[in-house]
Amino acid sequence: MPIPASQPLPPPDDSAAARTGGTVTDRLIEANESYAAAFTDPGMDARPVLKVAVVACMDARLDLHAALGLELGDCHTIRNAGGVVTDDIIRSLTISQRALGTRSVVLIHHTDCGLLSLTEDFRHDLAAEVGQRPTWAVEAFKDLDEDVRQSIQRVRTSPFLPHTDDVRGFVFDVTTGLLREISPRR
Repeated sequence: MPIPASQPLPPPDDSAAARTGGTVTDRLIEANESYAAAFTDPGMDARPVLKVAVVACMDARLDLHAALGLELGDCHTIRNAGGVVTDDIIRSLTISQRALGTRSVVLIHHTDCGLLSLTEDFRHDLAAEVGQRPTWAVEAFKDLDEDVRQSIQRVRTSPFLPHTDDVRGFVFDVTTGLLREISPRR
């Protein structure tokens, strides 16, 4: 049985792939070849210049570098569904801070997020369809602001993160491009 979707997705636009006679991945590889032909090593270190890690949703509408005025090398960008702070996000932040020198964490959720319309039923439906229960939680939420607060709290209370003084959370409005800061729990 297929996994129910809250909103049907439009069919993928395979016209580009059809024009080139290949897949979307083939198109991406071709684009990389053009990029690499003009590429020059910027000589950067893996340590972010601004010593900041940005955790955000994987939503394709979020152009984080443009929205935050960032340049290549400025930050670590860590993305997942919803931008929620999971164990894997803590893992990445721990490496970012302890091995690569970041000191600040910016958390970004966004309006019209797909996780607002999912529930843990997604996992149950998936298990019924494929015959195996996922080991991960959906981490769906009904309240953006409260989930940002929970994410701030997860970062601030992690024993693995030595730098938790500058942790701030925001909601990005996908219709205006503006960030709205969320106050942490008191």
